[in-house]
Amino acid sequence: MNKPFDYLHPALPVGLKRVRMPVVAATAESLKKYGVLVQDPEAQKIEIKRWPAEGWRPVDEDSGNEAGTTQGEFVSQWRGDILYGRNEAVGGHYVLGYTQMPEKADPNHQRKPTHIMLWHANYHPDGGQLFFPIDKKPFLVPLALPGDDVKPAHFVCFYFDGTQGLYIHPNVWHEGVFGLEGTQRFYDKQGAVHARVSVDFAREFGCLLDATIPTVQ
Repeated sequence: MNKPFDYLHPALPVGLKRVRMPVVAATAESLKKYGVLVQDPEAQKIEIKRWPAEGWRPVDEDSGNEAGTTQGEFVSQWRGDILYGRNEAVGGHYVLGYTQMPEKADPNHQRKPTHIMLWHANYHPDGGQLFFPIDKKPFLVPLALPGDDVKPAHFVCFYFDGTQGLYIHPNVWHEGVFGLEGTQRFYDKQGAVHARVSVDFAREFGCLLDATIPTVQ
């Protein structure tokens, strides 16, 4: 059995490698297979996946997908070198990433972050997830296509200018949304079962995923 992650105190190993993530502008074309750009969050349908059958008998067509959705604010907050996330839709509170190596991270300064280094990602097999920027500021979202044999090199970090949101298809790897600095708020809507399948880059691959934060004029 997998032990639950301590998302607020990940206790990462010292001296991890840094694997570069390319930063790509989010467009309808670049997001194909990952998800879609969202103009109107109220109009975006959330896909809900039917509960899988455990044997050869199928799950009844009128059951297994009735949990619906949950919604709330997702908050991305930089405190010095550490990026925290809070998902009010599911009651989650996390360390999402760092701008300095974790063993050197200082939460007590006001300097702007220059990198985002990611230690963990997950996907939701039960449904899709919507993030829409309440504060209309640019943000980043690392994504990788479905598959449990995912590797660090499979991830791409998408840049959003803050005028549109993101809908992520079920089974697509992600880890919240990352504001470029300070505190940013997002409307979040997702499957209510909130099943998670995780990858721990630090312990599985001995690395962090590293993307350079774009400079916004």
